[in-house]
Amino acid sequence: MKKRVSRRRFIASAAVSIVPSVLASAQPKGAGLLSFLSEAQQASKFSTNWKDAGVIDLSNSRYAKLKTVPVRAVVIEDGFWSQRRKINLTSSIPSMQKELVDHGRMDNFLRLTGKSTQPQKGPVFSDSDIYKWTEAVGFQLQNGDQPELRKMTDAMIRDVVAIQEPSGYLNTYYNEDRKPLRMQYDTQTTGHELYCIGHMLQGAIAYYRATGDPTLMNAGMRFVDDFLIPNYGPGPNQKGIVSGHPEIEIALIELSRTTGNPKYIELAGYILHGDSRIPLKPQQIVYMYCGIPFPQRTKLEGHAVRCMYACCGATDYYLETGDQAYWKTLNVLWDDLNAHQLYVNGGVGARAAGEAFGDAYELPNAQAYGESCAAIGNMMWNWRMLAASGDAKFTDVIERALYNGINSGMSLDGTTYCYRNPLAFDPSGESRDRHLVDGRIRNAWYDTTCCPPNLERTFASLSGYFYSTSADGVYVHLYDNSEMNWHLQDGSALKIQQKTNYPWNGDVKISVSPATPSEFTVYVRIPGWSVSNSIKVNGKEFPGAKPGKYLAIKRRWAANDTVDLNFDMTTHLLKANPAVTEDRGRVAFQRGPIVFCMEHLDQKDHAPGVSMADYTVRLDGTTATKYEPTLLDGVMTLSHPGTISKVADPGLYFPVENAAKPVVTPTTLTLIPYYAWANREPASMQVWIPYRDA
Repeated sequence: MKKRVSRRRFIASAAVSIVPSVLASAQPKGAGLLSFLSEAQQASKFSTNWKDAGVIDLSNSRYAKLKTVPVRAVVIEDGFWSQRRKINLTSSIPSMQKELVDHGRMDNFLRLTGKSTQPQKGPVFSDSDIYKWTEAVGFQLQNGDQPELRKMTDAMIRDVVAIQEPSGYLNTYYNEDRKPLRMQYDTQTTGHELYCIGHMLQGAIAYYRATGDPTLMNAGMRFVDDFLIPNYGPGPNQKGIVSGHPEIEIALIELSRTTGNPKYIELAGYILHGDSRIPLKPQQIVYMYCGIPFPQRTKLEGHAVRCMYACCGATDYYLETGDQAYWKTLNVLWDDLNAHQLYVNGGVGARAAGEAFGDAYELPNAQAYGESCAAIGNMMWNWRMLAASGDAKFTDVIERALYNGINSGMSLDGTTYCYRNPLAFDPSGESRDRHLVDGRIRNAWYDTTCCPPNLERTFASLSGYFYSTSADGVYVHLYDNSEMNWHLQDGSALKIQQKTNYPWNGDVKISVSPATPSEFTVYVRIPGWSVSNSIKVNGKEFPGAKPGKYLAIKRRWAANDTVDLNFDMTTHLLKANPAVTEDRGRVAFQRGPIVFCMEHLDQKDHAPGVSMADYTVRLDGTTATKYEPTLLDGVMTLSHPGTISKVADPGLYFPVENAAKPVVTPTTLTLIPYYAWANREPASMQVWIPYRDA
């Protein structure tokens, strides 16, 4: 580790390993042909500085309308997200490293080099836990140096790469008596070998972009170059390949962006196309969301995380190749998401069985799975769709998921996590839920611990989601106190500052300061939930703001020019489509981007005998708001008129004419932000609340 590989030597080593392109006649149609690639990509030239890449590097992606801004170029200052990110650094990342070590995740590596006598521990995909944690560290180091954290991670990386075999193979699970199972077709569908190496590559790339150290990335490239590509693919002497759990596709394309080597895009395209030599049952193709050509997909289905990661990989493939069949399919799938499958908190995945999407409008509340990883996958996919289009509808989904279904996944103190994120909860009636411990849905450890490091990498990389550049200017996606120091695509230096109390307040002041006065366009997002909006440029009204769109402000900008945004923070009572059967006769509360919920312990009438099912909302009531600085690290609460409706037990079935009238007692309902639920004692919770018309 002390002997650093120079940037020039690293790139050279990546370039010399290019394999010949597979002949078009030997490839399935649409399986990653080089004709899709730009001349720069085909030349395999690395033209970007390793410090300048964003969350994903789109600097040379021909079909990306928007280019990413580096994580390090944006500082998120004191405000809504700063406390979350501070906790992530000081509490979540360190405590998760300890959990990983205590539960044997590093012993799995040390055992293979004789440094541990402990047996293999954890599920088949346990290696990926270390890699996702490393990615979180990589993004954290892109925000600023943390010497002790880097020292610890460097040591872990040394122990990881030490187990790599001369063939390039690297996996702790498929060793000793399991060695004959490596990359067998049955293993590919369930064994997560490619899933693990995909997360290794993503962690390695994030760490490389933070430190310039390619140690882990070189190991990942060796796996792909020396083990995978020579043995698996469409050639007559190669075996079939299927990803089983999509992830490798994302990683391969990001590796191509990092090295400039197009062969990784070709391999990703081949995997996305599916390999007919591997016999798969129809239910496997649905559940794994792979195994057939991606453009044949017509709806979201199967395992929610697999599905979201497959959509991410397919969008990455489009961003590099411009394959219109992919773009058409991706938009069909996104329409299915938005019309039929998206929870109000931005979560996805209705069914515990298979951790899967359900049928259209199948959005249960208490039984909602809503895995944290799936919400993160949803955000990742929409980030890519946004880059391809510049359409604010994708940013609206990013914001909904981020503030609610993702933010809920980590406790406020950063030490416990939700694996699933339901929209209703009763700690006394959920004993069969395997993710509960003593009635608590937040826990420090899960043997399937994919969600905690996934949340950590998301919060660590968050500054990279705030802004993008385009050929004609800069886009402002998310709002919080922040400062961007970057440049336009023509190289002109630009600083943008935000001052706001968003999301509790709808006022945002943006200062735009180019290094020299120049003409370009600043695109500011008008959230879809904001009905009435006011925008001023240097104090003068600027027309044209439409909810759910970017407002293009084109002018000659000079230092300290200002844009003042005022969004409509009216609290809205939302109804669901009548086809969502569990939400009929119910409403949910949303103010700004924040979805609210009732926790039983906040209700003044939560005496014995009064359950959450007894509360109803008065639709003719007015919602009051109050900021509570000492509650749940500082939150806005809502108060709304309601009732407690109690009915004598009529028995299981009874004639309509015998129905007793309820005894109705007026009350006031108190709601907190959904992301903050389950941070106190275990209590019942609901997002969708029954209503009374009067």
